[in-house]
Amino acid sequence: MSTPVSPLAPKSLPEVPAVPGVAFATAEAGIRYKGRTDVLLMAFAPGTTAAGVTTRSRCPSAPVEWCRDLLKKGKAKGLVVNSGNANAFTGKKGRAATRLTAEIAARALGCKPNEVFLASTGVIGEPLDATRFEGVLEQTASRLANGPWEAAARAIMTTDTFPKLSTATVLIDDLPVTITGIAKGAGMIAPDMATMLSFIFTDAPLASGVLQSMLDKAVKTTFNAITIDGDTSTSDTLLLFATGAAKARGVPAIKDPTDPRLRAFRRTLRAVMADLAEQVARDGEGARKLVRVHVNGATSKKSARRIAMSIANSPLVKTAVAGEDANWGRVVMAVGKAGEPAERDLLSISFGDIRVAHAGARDPAYDEATVSDYMKNDVIDLTVDLGLGRGADTVLTCDLTKEYVAINGDYRS
Repeated sequence: MSTPVSPLAPKSLPEVPAVPGVAFATAEAGIRYKGRTDVLLMAFAPGTTAAGVTTRSRCPSAPVEWCRDLLKKGKAKGLVVNSGNANAFTGKKGRAATRLTAEIAARALGCKPNEVFLASTGVIGEPLDATRFEGVLEQTASRLANGPWEAAARAIMTTDTFPKLSTATVLIDDLPVTITGIAKGAGMIAPDMATMLSFIFTDAPLASGVLQSMLDKAVKTTFNAITIDGDTSTSDTLLLFATGAAKARGVPAIKDPTDPRLRAFRRTLRAVMADLAEQVARDGEGARKLVRVHVNGATSKKSARRIAMSIANSPLVKTAVAGEDANWGRVVMAVGKAGEPAERDLLSISFGDIRVAHAGARDPAYDEATVSDYMKNDVIDLTVDLGLGRGADTVLTCDLTKEYVAINGDYRS
């Protein structure tokens, strides 16, 4: 039985152009799912550079450890992503499966195993049978092409209800380059660099150190600023690849992260990442509402982030939103439990433009009918002003519905 598409899904998928230097194809390896693609094979042009961030979980998957080793060199020839099995908490068998997957992919692509990045997503604790890739990756390599990107995004889905894609064109020295990304994630989402995977590609000729610098900064306000259920996956992986193919069109190679020619590229990269991150939040398991939690007036940005996450991860706040109840008392609770500086009598809380609480009490102008009407919207802006300083931050989350429990209660069934 197919899962209904999230009501928060984009109305249409973007037209995604080819990224010079990137070719890919998908296949059915039968890892867990039947009748759908579950493996993505990508090949990169010679000289492709790579950067990435991975989960801070103390129980990382075998593919995460593999990627960490490869990132030290900052070079890539290929990428294999499988869905249905995370190859996490699988011990020596998991590491052996990772190695075998890389060896099979390397033979198919004509490169070395340590030039192929790997990512796996799905059930934790079940051994991955890498022999399923035998023959499949070789046949897939014979079909490599520069599109369609929707197929790549679908192959990496697990409980996602729609493929997540984003693309943009930006100028470097008045010459266009492309930035395109795909992502997957719907549950076990509280990236802390879940189940959250994202891969971004550009034809710009950028050194791996340049990519890493931009990625480290942009992830803080994009993928690390979303939460669906507060659970950080063992598999979180975000990789950025630069093929350098645009150099043939005159785009200059850049090796310095502070090069002023990168200003527009840096902004555009962040915008692509923010778009993908929001799509992940919109596809939260069972989600019916996207919630933007804004915290202002904190003593620092770090404090604002902690308070915003406390609110966004509160089951009581999230179920209130699901029930279209502007229960600001639960927001007060979440602020108070965060362990950050807060003064009850300075606190203000708003849903949309409607202030519901102020100066430690219900707002004098509070009107139940008005705020109840606002809570029927698909997108809810929840704002807390602490009145203590200039620290501010925003976190994206979603409501918590009965469907979330059903999806996760039946996940391994």
